[in-house]
Amino acid sequence: MLFYPLQFEPILKERIWGGTKLKTLLNKPITSEITGESWEISTVENDVSVVANGAFEGKTLNELIELYPAEILGNIVYARFGKQFPLLFKYLDAREDLSIQLHPNDELAQKRHNSFGKTEMWYVMQADENARLIVGFKEKSSPEEYLAHLHNKTLLDILDSKKVKSGDVFMLNTGTIHAIGAGTVIAEIQQTSDITYRVYDYDRKDANGNTRELHVDLALEALNFDKIEPQRFYDKKANMANEVVHCPYFTTNFIPLNGEAVFSKTSESFCVLMCVEGEFSLLVGDESYQYSKGSTVLLPAVITDFQLKGEASILEIYIS
Repeated sequence: MLFYPLQFEPILKERIWGGTKLKTLLNKPITSEITGESWEISTVENDVSVVANGAFEGKTLNELIELYPAEILGNIVYARFGKQFPLLFKYLDAREDLSIQLHPNDELAQKRHNSFGKTEMWYVMQADENARLIVGFKEKSSPEEYLAHLHNKTLLDILDSKKVKSGDVFMLNTGTIHAIGAGTVIAEIQQTSDITYRVYDYDRKDANGNTRELHVDLALEALNFDKIEPQRFYDKKANMANEVVHCPYFTTNFIPLNGEAVFSKTSESFCVLMCVEGEFSLLVGDESYQYSKGSTVLLPAVITDFQLKGEASILEIYIS
């Protein structure tokens, strides 16, 4: 069979707020004490994923899509996005708080950066005691109130902070002010975009004594000042795909695997599986593939039938 489940070399990113949990929890080959991100599947410019297994080993995802666009992406995705892979998959380790930030919508990102916007979701894989996430405002705000608090370094006073645990999910539409808090490991699914507007960074300095760039003016037009409810609650029925998030950019299901489960899908979209806990086997035809916590696998759209075996928690992502 020409097409098979694809894994990619992780693209590891040092961050001022990063740590070592991507190695200790997810077995990523980090060499730095401040590794904050593992980009699992990416076609962001200068950060394009390279196949790590099988006959396509060494080829980039862009090269495969160029050769086999409909077979890899699926008919719906190819018709909508052309030969662009529309999503970016990451694991993040926040040893310290991330900056307070937000992302522009498609229209603004296209106009300013010739890029997709950045709608994203978080799945909390691990959280230390009292770990928190910042998601939106406590109450409806305004540009005047927001700027006054930003100027006075009291922005945290008007932002909504939520204590989190493993399995919690948050959906962040564009314009939502947010920050991942210290002591969390997150699986992140987002549009293919690296556009971030950083508005507050606790006056931190890097190893060279420099503060990081802020984007206060750019962020103002992109901000949503309404109060939002970003947390998503979902079923956890065993050996089934339980819908967690459904939006124009992606659908994410949660599969609590306990034994065996058989899945059949159309060839309209690729499918990505992220193992957020445990271990499982993926059976496609006569072939079996093994995955463990921290694995991410891309099923080309032409793979429509597969079986899962094991004890695992799996995120299934596709476009509908």
